[in-house]
Amino acid sequence: MAEHLSQSELDYPFKLLEYFNGFRISKVIFSACELGVFDVLLQSQKPMSSGEVAQKLTANEGGIERLLDVLVAIEIVEVEQLHGTAYYSSTDVANLYLAKSSPKSLHNLIMYYSQTIYPLWNNLVDAVREGKNQNERTFGLPSEEIFSAIYRSEEEMLKFMGLMNSTWVIDGHDIVTAFDLSCFKSIIDLGGCSGALARELAKEYPSSTVTVLDLPNVVQTAQRHFVQQDDTVQFQEGDFFEGEIPTADLFILARIIHDWKEEKNLKLLKKVHTACHPGGGILIVEAMLFENRRGPTMAQIFSLNMLVQTEGKEHPPSHYTRLLTEAGFRDAQVCRTGKSYDAILALK
Repeated sequence: MAEHLSQSELDYPFKLLEYFNGFRISKVIFSACELGVFDVLLQSQKPMSSGEVAQKLTANEGGIERLLDVLVAIEIVEVEQLHGTAYYSSTDVANLYLAKSSPKSLHNLIMYYSQTIYPLWNNLVDAVREGKNQNERTFGLPSEEIFSAIYRSEEEMLKFMGLMNSTWVIDGHDIVTAFDLSCFKSIIDLGGCSGALARELAKEYPSSTVTVLDLPNVVQTAQRHFVQQDDTVQFQEGDFFEGEIPTADLFILARIIHDWKEEKNLKLLKKVHTACHPGGGILIVEAMLFENRRGPTMAQIFSLNMLVQTEGKEHPPSHYTRLLTEAGFRDAQVCRTGKSYDAILALK
């Protein structure tokens, strides 16, 4: 039954107006990151006036002041008045997640959202009407060639890889500890991109060998830009849809299944089952809907994003367990992490 609104909510649509302005709030944060506001505030030893911030960023003082004031209103920046002048400083959350220099920075994720996802969502109406992604309308690229659009230049590839890196920096530990994976001595992360999730696996299970298998240009870019000095993660070039899949004890498919149609996914899962050692397994990582598809809201929004950008969608756990069973896997277990991504482990 629909919830009845109070008279005050009917007299003035506070909640609706808050939703209407959501895109403006997002763009405020995106723009502050792109300008480098949070890095300047973090590096400063003391609170800064809008004029000082503007000078550091070679920006208009009035524009910076308005931007900072909104950031204060949404509690990402703090302000104090001294002799009639406002002085701004970053909050702990901004220092940790929005400054580019932080080890937990989401700067790359934000840049991808701002410069790639945001333009795609301008065409959401067309995506809903047509039931297909908007790569052609947004970027002039064929809608069927999903990763040709995502990897349309080295700059775009780096943006996407930065997005994936940011994602697993904050969500990776919860995923690799959702189940005890210590019994799997050889692990392959299929489509592991920058290697960020593989690094979390290698840290948690140091006695296991962890390999990222991805397209040659992705592997080469990862090795140039994302490999760390103490890395134990190995990289291998390959195409898991078209080429051979090396054998291993455990295969990771993180944010892969949601990109594609069911027929293609089932074919891939059967290939993985063939390559999996007896007693091995597969770990699927996705933002999973509730079984009634009424949430979580984040997973529903991700599913809309799959509509505007790919040919897939988000699903409830039963969809994945059915596919795994059809592919030959057994004993599927689901772990809801309470964060953005959930995990399903199944055995051969």
